[in-house]
Amino acid sequence: MEVLGIDIGGSGIKGATVDTAAGVLTRERLRIPTPRPAAPGAVAQAVREIAEHFSWTGPMGVTFPGVVLDGVVRTAANVDKSWIGVKGADLFGEQAVVLNDADAAGVAEMTFGAGRDRHGVVLMLTFGTGIGSALFVDGALVPNTEFGHIEIRGKEAEHRASDRVREEEDLSWDKWARRVEEYLRHMRDLLSPTLIVVGGGVSKKADRFLPYVDLGDTPVVPAVLRNEAGIIGAAMAAAGAARIP
Repeated sequence: MEVLGIDIGGSGIKGATVDTAAGVLTRERLRIPTPRPAAPGAVAQAVREIAEHFSWTGPMGVTFPGVVLDGVVRTAANVDKSWIGVKGADLFGEQAVVLNDADAAGVAEMTFGAGRDRHGVVLMLTFGTGIGSALFVDGALVPNTEFGHIEIRGKEAEHRASDRVREEEDLSWDKWARRVEEYLRHMRDLLSPTLIVVGGGVSKKADRFLPYVDLGDTPVVPAVLRNEAGIIGAAMAAAGAARIP
């Protein structure tokens, strides 16, 4: 069964139809630059454009870069603050399921990717405009963790070690990797994970920076689904809500 998944990010809004049983895109994804400002109405129009591109009228999953409780947006760190208090179904339609972007990516990665069949504590971190996080305990999601806002050296972690910061400060891969490692060591000491998965758009370039990251006995691996994880996880959430096999 195909379900449409849409992943709202700080720089781009990406969508595709997904085979939720296999965890793969069934058609080439469409990416639209995130509007500036990224206000609800403008983003909703981009989401509609993606749905129309795929001639989609059924259930769809939509990720959001912030805390989402019972379908209502509660925080908006890297998009317009007018999102706070918005109910996703009112904006995107009653068939839309809205959830945190990193949680969606993490669920997909735990089901079909690097976290598959892993027990204990698994932490997935997505590096992009900000840093998203998804925490799992024996496969069960602890939602809306938002560990990218943990303070490192007096600044939020995502203001030191996100991929956006790497680009803005023109950091070399090894210099950025040192910031990433410092952050990952902090998270390791807090959570004692058995595995850390690095996702987001930068995961496709993992060979450029992960060789510089060493956490001793704690393995750090790139996401298998890379930047498609959010789309797949969004579709999985919608399929689950609609009770689609």
